[in-house]
Amino acid sequence: MTEEVRDRYVSFHNIDCYENAVFVLDAMYELFALHPEAKNELWVRFETLIPKDYKAVFAKKDSKDILYHICSHVFYLSALFEEYDFEKGIVLMEQAELECC
Repeated sequence: MTEEVRDRYVSFHNIDCYENAVFVLDAMYELFALHPEAKNELWVRFETLIPKDYKAVFAKKDSKDILYHICSHVFYLSALFEEYDFEKGIVLMEQAELECC
């Protein structure tokens, strides 16, 4: 079995950017569950941009807006994960940014 080569410079070959965006959202909500105080006015506003059923939207492959919002909030999301030293979020955000944004 050959290993799939992933390359964002070849039309994001073998990279599921929308799945990466969903993973980042999952990490964000996990962080909010652990640290409710982290959810300030910025994140309340950000949530209005994300469908409540974002996982179902992703499953239908209709999640371009989710990726757009993750990529346009890269620095804020990174800062959020770093402020709370949330390693899972940091790793997922770095992957999404490197591969997709």
